Amino acid sequence: MLRLMRAPSKYVQGPDALLELYEQVKDLGKSFLFICSKSGYKAAQPKIEKSFAGKDASIRFEIFGGMSSTGEIAKMQKIAKENKIDVICAIGGGSAIDTAKATAYYEGLPVVIIPTVCATDAPCTGLSVIYNDDGTFANYIFYPKNPDAVIVDSSIIVKAPVRFLVSGMGDALGTYFEARMCQKTNSPSLENGGITKSAMALCELCYDTLLADGYKAKKSAELGILTLAVEAIIEANTYLSGVGADNGGLATAHSVYNGFTALEECEKTMHGELVAFGTVIQLILENAPMEEIEEVIDFCVSVGLPITLKEVGVTDPSRVMIAAEKACASGESIHNMLGDVTPQQLYHAVLAADALGKDFFGE
Repeated sequence: MLRLMRAPSKYVQGPDALLELYEQVKDLGKSFLFICSKSGYKAAQPKIEKSFAGKDASIRFEIFGGMSSTGEIAKMQKIAKENKIDVICAIGGGSAIDTAKATAYYEGLPVVIIPTVCATDAPCTGLSVIYNDDGTFANYIFYPKNPDAVIVDSSIIVKAPVRFLVSGMGDALGTYFEARMCQKTNSPSLENGGITKSAMALCELCYDTLLADGYKAKKSAELGILTLAVEAIIEANTYLSGVGADNGGLATAHSVYNGFTALEECEKTMHGELVAFGTVIQLILENAPMEEIEEVIDFCVSVGLPITLKEVGVTDPSRVMIAAEKACASGESIHNMLGDVTPQQLYHAVLAADALGKDFFGE
Protein backbone atom coordinates (compact mmCIF):
# COMPACT_ATOMS: atom_id res chain seq x y z
CA MET A 1 0.00 0.00 0.00
CA LEU A 2 1.51 3.30 -1.12
CA ARG A 3 1.71 6.12 1.42
CA LEU A 4 -0.02 9.32 0.39
CA MET A 5 -0.81 12.78 1.70
CA ARG A 6 -3.63 15.14 0.69
CA ALA A 7 -4.77 18.54 1.94
CA PRO A 8 -6.66 21.64 0.76
CA SER A 9 -4.75 23.64 -1.86
CA LYS A 10 -4.99 26.74 0.35
CA TYR A 11 -5.84 27.28 4.02
CA VAL A 12 -6.32 30.82 5.31
CA GLN A 13 -7.26 31.73 8.90
CA GLY A 14 -7.49 34.92 10.91
CA PRO A 15 -9.72 37.73 12.14
CA ASP A 16 -11.78 39.33 9.37
CA ALA A 17 -10.29 36.92 6.81
CA LEU A 18 -13.47 37.26 4.73
CA LEU A 19 -12.67 40.89 4.01
CA GLU A 20 -9.85 39.50 1.85
CA LEU A 21 -11.91 36.69 0.32
CA TYR A 22 -11.83 38.05 -3.23
CA GLU A 23 -8.03 38.28 -3.20
CA GLN A 24 -7.77 34.70 -1.98
CA VAL A 25 -10.13 33.14 -4.57
CA LYS A 26 -10.01 35.45 -7.61
CA ASP A 27 -7.84 33.02 -9.58
CA LEU A 28 -10.54 30.33 -9.41
CA GLY A 29 -13.16 32.08 -11.57
CA LYS A 30 -15.40 35.09 -12.16
CA SER A 31 -18.81 33.92 -10.91
CA PHE A 32 -19.38 32.51 -7.44
CA LEU A 33 -22.34 30.62 -5.94
CA PHE A 34 -22.42 30.70 -2.13
CA ILE A 35 -24.43 27.82 -0.64
CA CYS A 36 -25.30 29.07 2.85
CA SER A 37 -26.93 28.03 6.07
CA LYS A 38 -29.25 30.73 7.43
CA SER A 39 -26.91 31.61 10.29
CA GLY A 40 -23.88 31.38 8.01
CA TYR A 41 -25.40 33.83 5.55
CA LYS A 42 -26.16 36.30 8.32
CA ALA A 43 -22.64 36.10 9.72
CA ALA A 44 -20.64 36.13 6.49
CA GLN A 45 -22.63 37.95 3.77
CA PRO A 46 -21.76 41.55 4.75
CA LYS A 47 -18.01 40.88 4.73
CA ILE A 48 -18.19 38.96 1.44
CA GLU A 49 -20.18 41.73 -0.23
CA LYS A 50 -17.56 44.23 0.93
CA SER A 51 -14.70 42.06 -0.30
CA PHE A 52 -16.21 41.70 -3.80
CA ALA A 53 -17.40 45.33 -4.10
CA GLY A 54 -16.16 46.91 -7.31
CA LYS A 55 -14.40 43.73 -8.44
CA ASP A 56 -14.70 42.01 -11.80
CA ALA A 57 -16.76 39.12 -10.43
CA SER A 58 -20.38 38.20 -9.73
CA ILE A 59 -21.69 36.59 -6.55
CA ARG A 60 -24.94 34.83 -5.76
CA PHE A 61 -26.14 33.61 -2.34
CA GLU A 62 -28.52 30.66 -1.89
CA ILE A 63 -29.87 29.47 1.47
CA PHE A 64 -29.91 25.67 1.35
CA GLY A 65 -32.51 23.41 2.92
CA GLY A 66 -30.50 22.39 5.95
CA MET A 67 -29.49 18.87 4.92
CA SER A 68 -26.92 17.58 2.43
CA SER A 69 -29.54 15.58 0.54
CA THR A 70 -29.65 14.33 -3.03
CA GLY A 71 -32.53 16.71 -3.84
CA GLU A 72 -30.76 19.73 -2.36
CA ILE A 73 -27.61 18.96 -4.33
CA ALA A 74 -29.61 18.62 -7.56
CA LYS A 75 -31.26 21.98 -6.85
CA MET A 76 -27.88 23.68 -6.41
CA GLN A 77 -26.54 22.02 -9.55
CA LYS A 78 -29.42 23.49 -11.53
CA ILE A 79 -28.73 26.97 -10.14
CA ALA A 80 -25.04 26.62 -10.98
CA LYS A 81 -25.80 25.57 -14.57
CA GLU A 82 -28.43 28.25 -15.21
CA ASN A 83 -26.17 31.02 -13.88
CA LYS A 84 -22.97 29.73 -15.51
CA ILE A 85 -21.22 29.56 -12.15
CA ASP A 86 -17.42 29.13 -12.09
CA VAL A 87 -16.88 28.46 -8.38
CA ILE A 88 -19.02 26.82 -5.67
CA CYS A 89 -18.60 28.11 -2.12
CA ALA A 90 -19.95 26.82 1.20
CA ILE A 91 -20.88 29.06 4.12
CA GLY A 92 -21.90 27.42 7.39
CA GLY A 93 -21.45 24.07 9.12
CA GLY A 94 -21.04 20.48 8.01
CA SER A 95 -24.27 20.10 6.02
CA ALA A 96 -23.73 23.24 3.94
CA ILE A 97 -20.13 22.18 3.37
CA ASP A 98 -21.11 18.68 2.22
CA THR A 99 -23.77 20.11 -0.11
CA ALA A 100 -21.29 22.50 -1.71
CA LYS A 101 -18.59 19.86 -2.09
CA ALA A 102 -21.01 17.51 -3.85
CA THR A 103 -22.40 20.26 -6.09
CA ALA A 104 -18.90 21.29 -7.14
CA TYR A 105 -17.87 17.68 -7.75
CA TYR A 106 -20.83 16.86 -9.99
CA GLU A 107 -20.46 20.12 -11.91
CA GLY A 108 -16.69 19.78 -12.28
CA LEU A 109 -16.05 23.11 -10.52
CA PRO A 110 -13.61 24.28 -7.82
CA VAL A 111 -14.96 24.54 -4.28
CA VAL A 112 -14.22 27.07 -1.53
CA ILE A 113 -15.16 26.29 2.08
CA ILE A 114 -16.04 29.09 4.54
CA PRO A 115 -16.94 27.55 7.90
CA THR A 116 -18.82 29.73 10.36
CA VAL A 117 -18.51 27.19 13.20
CA CYS A 118 -15.76 24.68 13.90
CA ALA A 119 -17.81 21.85 15.38
CA THR A 120 -16.24 19.20 13.10
CA ASP A 121 -13.23 18.81 10.82
CA ALA A 122 -15.39 18.70 7.65
CA PRO A 123 -13.98 21.86 5.97
CA CYS A 124 -10.61 20.34 5.00
CA THR A 125 -11.61 16.76 4.19
CA GLY A 126 -12.08 15.22 0.76
CA LEU A 127 -15.41 13.53 1.47
CA SER A 128 -19.10 14.22 2.11
CA VAL A 129 -21.92 12.47 3.93
CA ILE A 130 -25.02 12.45 1.71
CA TYR A 131 -28.60 11.78 2.82
CA ASN A 132 -31.79 10.85 1.01
CA ASP A 133 -34.49 13.51 0.93
CA ASP A 134 -36.34 11.74 3.79
CA GLY A 135 -33.29 12.18 6.04
CA THR A 136 -32.00 8.62 5.87
CA PHE A 137 -28.33 8.01 5.11
CA ALA A 138 -27.59 7.61 1.39
CA ASN A 139 -23.83 7.33 0.90
CA TYR A 140 -20.40 8.80 1.33
CA ILE A 141 -18.74 10.58 -1.58
CA PHE A 142 -14.94 10.36 -1.66
CA TYR A 143 -13.58 13.10 -3.87
CA PRO A 144 -10.48 12.99 -6.09
CA LYS A 145 -9.12 16.07 -4.33
CA ASN A 146 -9.57 18.17 -1.22
CA PRO A 147 -11.15 21.65 -1.31
CA ASP A 148 -9.42 24.29 -3.42
CA ALA A 149 -9.50 26.80 -0.58
CA VAL A 150 -10.62 26.90 3.05
CA ILE A 151 -11.10 30.42 4.41
CA VAL A 152 -11.65 30.65 8.18
CA ASP A 153 -12.70 34.00 9.62
CA SER A 154 -11.86 33.48 13.28
CA SER A 155 -13.75 36.60 14.37
CA ILE A 156 -16.94 34.87 13.12
CA ILE A 157 -16.08 31.48 14.64
CA VAL A 158 -15.53 32.96 18.11
CA LYS A 159 -19.02 34.49 18.10
CA ALA A 160 -20.74 31.13 17.50
CA PRO A 161 -22.16 29.23 20.50
CA VAL A 162 -19.26 27.83 22.55
CA ARG A 163 -20.71 24.32 22.38
CA PHE A 164 -19.70 24.19 18.69
CA LEU A 165 -16.07 24.96 19.52
CA VAL A 166 -16.08 22.34 22.28
CA SER A 167 -17.67 19.75 20.01
CA GLY A 168 -14.96 20.46 17.47
CA MET A 169 -12.39 19.70 20.16
CA GLY A 170 -14.15 16.39 20.77
CA ASP A 171 -13.94 15.50 17.08
CA ALA A 172 -10.28 16.53 17.06
CA LEU A 173 -9.56 14.50 20.21
CA GLY A 174 -9.98 11.22 18.35
CA THR A 175 -7.63 12.21 15.53
CA TYR A 176 -4.28 11.15 17.01
CA PHE A 177 -5.52 8.00 18.75
CA GLU A 178 -7.42 6.70 15.73
CA ALA A 179 -4.48 7.39 13.39
CA ARG A 180 -2.09 5.73 15.84
CA MET A 181 -4.22 2.59 15.76
CA CYS A 182 -4.43 2.59 11.95
CA GLN A 183 -0.66 2.88 11.82
CA LYS A 184 -0.30 -0.08 14.22
CA THR A 185 -2.60 -2.29 12.13
CA ASN A 186 -1.39 -1.01 8.74
CA SER A 187 -4.95 0.05 7.94
CA PRO A 188 -5.60 2.55 5.13
CA SER A 189 -6.36 6.21 5.74
CA LEU A 190 -9.64 7.78 4.61
CA GLU A 191 -7.83 8.50 1.35
CA ASN A 192 -7.22 4.74 1.03
CA GLY A 193 -3.46 5.03 1.31
CA GLY A 194 -0.68 4.28 3.75
CA ILE A 195 -0.01 6.71 6.58
CA THR A 196 2.90 9.12 6.17
CA LYS A 197 5.11 10.48 8.93
CA SER A 198 3.78 13.91 7.99
CA ALA A 199 0.21 12.80 8.70
CA MET A 200 1.15 11.35 12.09
CA ALA A 201 3.01 14.56 12.97
CA LEU A 202 -0.13 16.61 12.25
CA CYS A 203 -2.27 14.21 14.31
CA GLU A 204 0.10 14.40 17.27
CA LEU A 205 0.28 18.19 17.01
CA CYS A 206 -3.53 18.25 17.01
CA TYR A 207 -3.64 16.40 20.34
CA ASP A 208 -0.84 18.48 21.87
CA THR A 209 -2.64 21.69 20.85
CA LEU A 210 -5.88 20.55 22.47
CA LEU A 211 -4.10 19.86 25.75
CA ALA A 212 -2.16 23.12 25.66
CA ASP A 213 -4.90 25.51 24.55
CA GLY A 214 -8.30 23.83 24.85
CA TYR A 215 -9.31 25.09 28.29
CA LYS A 216 -7.92 28.58 27.67
CA ALA A 217 -9.75 28.76 24.34
CA LYS A 218 -13.06 27.75 25.88
CA LYS A 219 -12.82 30.39 28.60
CA SER A 220 -11.97 33.08 26.03
CA ALA A 221 -14.76 31.99 23.68
CA GLU A 222 -17.27 32.15 26.53
CA LEU A 223 -16.44 35.86 26.70
CA GLY A 224 -16.53 36.19 22.92
CA ILE A 225 -12.90 37.31 22.79
CA LEU A 226 -10.37 36.16 20.21
CA THR A 227 -7.08 35.11 21.80
CA LEU A 228 -4.09 33.15 20.49
CA ALA A 229 -5.49 30.09 22.29
CA VAL A 230 -8.78 30.39 20.36
CA GLU A 231 -6.88 30.74 17.08
CA ALA A 232 -4.84 27.64 17.94
CA ILE A 233 -7.95 25.57 18.70
CA ILE A 234 -9.73 26.73 15.55
CA GLU A 235 -6.71 25.51 13.57
CA ALA A 236 -6.61 22.23 15.51
CA ASN A 237 -10.34 21.58 15.04
CA THR A 238 -10.37 22.55 11.37
CA TYR A 239 -7.01 21.90 9.72
CA LEU A 240 -4.98 19.59 11.97
CA SER A 241 -7.93 17.32 12.66
CA GLY A 242 -9.30 17.44 9.11
CA VAL A 243 -6.04 16.77 7.29
CA GLY A 244 -4.96 14.43 10.08
CA ALA A 245 -8.10 12.28 9.91
CA ASP A 246 -8.09 12.27 6.11
CA ASN A 247 -4.53 10.98 5.99
CA GLY A 248 -4.40 9.11 9.29
CA GLY A 249 -7.61 7.09 9.29
CA LEU A 250 -10.37 6.28 11.78
CA ALA A 251 -10.92 3.53 14.35
CA THR A 252 -13.24 3.12 17.35
CA ALA A 253 -14.02 6.73 18.28
CA HIS A 254 -15.93 7.49 15.07
CA SER A 255 -17.62 4.08 15.01
CA VAL A 256 -18.96 4.84 18.48
CA TYR A 257 -20.53 8.01 17.07
CA ASN A 258 -22.09 6.05 14.20
CA GLY A 259 -23.39 3.43 16.61
CA PHE A 260 -24.93 5.84 19.10
CA THR A 261 -26.83 7.66 16.35
CA ALA A 262 -29.10 4.60 16.40
CA LEU A 263 -30.39 5.71 19.81
CA GLU A 264 -33.16 8.32 19.86
CA GLU A 265 -31.93 9.63 23.19
CA CYS A 266 -28.67 10.73 21.54
CA GLU A 267 -30.29 12.83 18.79
CA LYS A 268 -29.30 16.09 20.49
CA THR A 269 -25.76 14.94 21.29
CA MET A 270 -23.27 16.51 18.90
CA HIS A 271 -20.88 14.56 16.67
CA GLY A 272 -17.75 15.66 18.51
CA GLU A 273 -19.26 14.96 21.92
CA LEU A 274 -19.79 11.30 21.00
CA VAL A 275 -16.37 11.06 19.35
CA ALA A 276 -14.78 12.30 22.59
CA PHE A 277 -16.57 9.62 24.63
CA GLY A 278 -15.63 7.14 21.91
CA THR A 279 -11.97 8.07 22.33
CA VAL A 280 -12.05 7.02 25.98
CA ILE A 281 -13.78 3.79 24.93
CA GLN A 282 -11.09 3.13 22.32
CA LEU A 283 -8.33 3.57 24.89
CA ILE A 284 -10.06 1.01 27.12
CA LEU A 285 -10.28 -1.44 24.22
CA GLU A 286 -6.54 -0.93 23.64
CA ASN A 287 -5.86 -1.35 27.37
CA ALA A 288 -3.91 1.89 27.19
CA PRO A 289 -1.91 3.01 30.24
CA MET A 290 -4.10 4.51 32.95
CA GLU A 291 -2.03 7.71 32.82
CA GLU A 292 -3.07 8.22 29.20
CA ILE A 293 -6.72 7.49 29.88
CA GLU A 294 -6.70 9.91 32.84
CA GLU A 295 -5.07 12.60 30.68
CA VAL A 296 -7.86 12.30 28.11
CA ILE A 297 -10.58 12.25 30.77
CA ASP A 298 -9.09 15.28 32.51
CA PHE A 299 -9.08 17.16 29.21
CA CYS A 300 -12.69 16.24 28.46
CA VAL A 301 -13.88 17.40 31.85
CA SER A 302 -11.89 20.64 31.63
CA VAL A 303 -13.65 21.73 28.43
CA GLY A 304 -17.03 20.11 29.07
CA LEU A 305 -16.92 17.01 26.87
CA PRO A 306 -18.88 13.93 28.05
CA ILE A 307 -17.23 10.99 29.82
CA THR A 308 -20.37 9.12 30.95
CA LEU A 309 -23.40 7.54 29.28
CA LYS A 310 -25.69 9.96 31.11
CA GLU A 311 -23.86 12.93 29.59
CA VAL A 312 -24.44 11.66 26.04
CA GLY A 313 -28.13 11.07 26.81
CA VAL A 314 -28.24 7.36 27.69
CA THR A 315 -29.84 6.50 31.03
CA ASP A 316 -30.61 2.81 30.35
CA PRO A 317 -27.34 0.83 29.95
CA SER A 318 -29.20 -2.05 28.28
CA ARG A 319 -29.63 0.23 25.25
CA VAL A 320 -25.87 0.28 24.71
CA MET A 321 -25.87 -3.09 22.92
CA ILE A 322 -28.01 -1.58 20.13
CA ALA A 323 -25.33 1.06 19.58
CA ALA A 324 -22.53 -1.50 19.90
CA GLU A 325 -23.99 -3.72 17.20
CA LYS A 326 -24.37 -0.79 14.79
CA ALA A 327 -20.85 0.43 15.59
CA CYS A 328 -19.46 -3.00 14.71
CA ALA A 329 -21.35 -3.37 11.41
CA SER A 330 -19.42 -4.47 8.35
CA GLY A 331 -17.31 -1.67 6.91
CA GLU A 332 -17.12 0.33 10.14
CA SER A 333 -13.73 1.82 11.06
CA ILE A 334 -13.73 -0.04 14.39
CA HIS A 335 -12.45 -3.02 12.41
CA ASN A 336 -9.13 -1.16 12.06
CA MET A 337 -8.47 -2.07 15.71
CA LEU A 338 -5.78 -4.59 16.55
CA GLY A 339 -7.44 -8.00 16.84
CA ASP A 340 -10.80 -6.56 15.69
CA VAL A 341 -13.72 -5.86 18.06
CA THR A 342 -17.01 -7.68 18.58
CA PRO A 343 -20.24 -5.98 19.72
CA GLN A 344 -19.90 -7.70 23.10
CA GLN A 345 -16.34 -6.40 23.56
CA LEU A 346 -17.42 -2.89 22.63
CA TYR A 347 -20.42 -3.12 24.96
CA HIS A 348 -18.12 -4.01 27.85
CA ALA A 349 -15.70 -1.19 26.95
CA VAL A 350 -18.56 1.34 26.93
CA LEU A 351 -19.68 0.25 30.40
CA ALA A 352 -16.07 0.38 31.63
CA ALA A 353 -15.65 3.91 30.25
CA ASP A 354 -18.91 4.96 31.90
CA ALA A 355 -17.69 3.51 35.23
CA LEU A 356 -14.43 5.46 35.00
CA GLY A 357 -16.38 8.62 34.23
CA LYS A 358 -18.72 8.11 37.17
CA ASP A 359 -15.72 7.45 39.40
CA PHE A 360 -14.18 10.74 38.28
CA PHE A 361 -17.34 12.55 39.34
CA GLY A 362 -17.58 10.54 42.58
CA GLU A 363 -20.90 8.96 41.59
